[in-house]
Amino acid sequence: MLDSFAGSGTTAHAVLRLNQQDGGQRKFILTEMEDYAEHITAERVKRVLRGYGGLPGTGGSFDYRTLGEPVFTESGELNEQAGLPGLRQYLYYTETRQPLPPGPPAAADNAAFLALHNDTAYYFHYAPDTVTTLNHDFLSTMRTRAGQYIIYADNCLLPAEFLTLHGIIFKKIPRDISRF
Repeated sequence: MLDSFAGSGTTAHAVLRLNQQDGGQRKFILTEMEDYAEHITAERVKRVLRGYGGLPGTGGSFDYRTLGEPVFTESGELNEQAGLPGLRQYLYYTETRQPLPPGPPAAADNAAFLALHNDTAYYFHYAPDTVTTLNHDFLSTMRTRAGQYIIYADNCLLPAEFLTLHGIIFKKIPRDISRF
C-alpha cells in the first residue's frame, strides 16, 4: 500500500492491525512532506508496533527516512546545496535510468568518473567554485576504456572532429542537467 499523503499515519495503523488480525504480510510505504512527519506520523507507527494505551503491539519493523536537498532550485537551476554525491547520483540516473553503483569510483579512474554502463563511461567534471574544462589534460587522467564517453564539464576546448573520432559526447554543466 502506498500512501502519498500519510498525515498522522492512519493507513499504516490500519495495515498493521489487519496483518495482526489475519496473519497477513501486507506492506506499506508512507510519504509525508510536512515537518510533523517524524514526530507525528513515524511516532504513531512505532507505537502501533510496540503497543499503546493497554493495546498490544502488532510487532514488525519500520524504517524512517528523510530526503536530502532537492537537486534543483525552485527556478529550475542546479542546486549546489544538494552536494556532490546527490548531483552525481542524479546525473547518472538521468543518463542510464540506473542507480549509481556504490563505492568510490575514483579509485579506478579520476574523481569525475561516475561509472561504466553498456560500454559507455560517464564523467561529471564538476567543481562548485571553479569552471571545469574538457581538454587533453583532463582526458589524460581518464583510465576507463569504453566504446563511448559522456563527459559533463563547463567548457570544452576539443574540436568536434576529435570528439567524434574518439566517441566523446560533451555536455555542458548545468544546462544539460535538466529535470525530467
